[in-house]
Amino acid sequence: MPERDNLKNFGAYQKALELFEQVVSDLEPLVKNPALHRLISQQYASADSVASNIEEGYGRGSRRDFAHFLIISRGSVQETAGRYQRFKHWLPSSTIAARVALCGEIIGIVSASIKTLRGDPG
Repeated sequence: MPERDNLKNFGAYQKALELFEQVVSDLEPLVKNPALHRLISQQYASADSVASNIEEGYGRGSRRDFAHFLIISRGSVQETAGRYQRFKHWLPSSTIAARVALCGEIIGIVSASIKTLRGDPG
């Protein structure tokens, strides 16, 4: 497991923070629509959960716990990507494609990290 002070250098964490900032920016113009309040709130929560679970797992200090929280984080990023696709009625397709691609990058890094932490050679 990387040194505790190096969490900020973990690629999935950097991208998770970027994703959260983009979610906030993307959805800001939509907050005035009361019909979207629940979807927006859920999107904020799932995007926040990506970074938060990486932080919590990393902070636990064990490879096993870190892998467990990365699995939870991976689920949250998948949720965030899926909800972006459901925002197709309100967001430009180029924005959705870019965010789903970023989610895919995070999923790739997290999945590889889980394998490494578990000592899975495959």
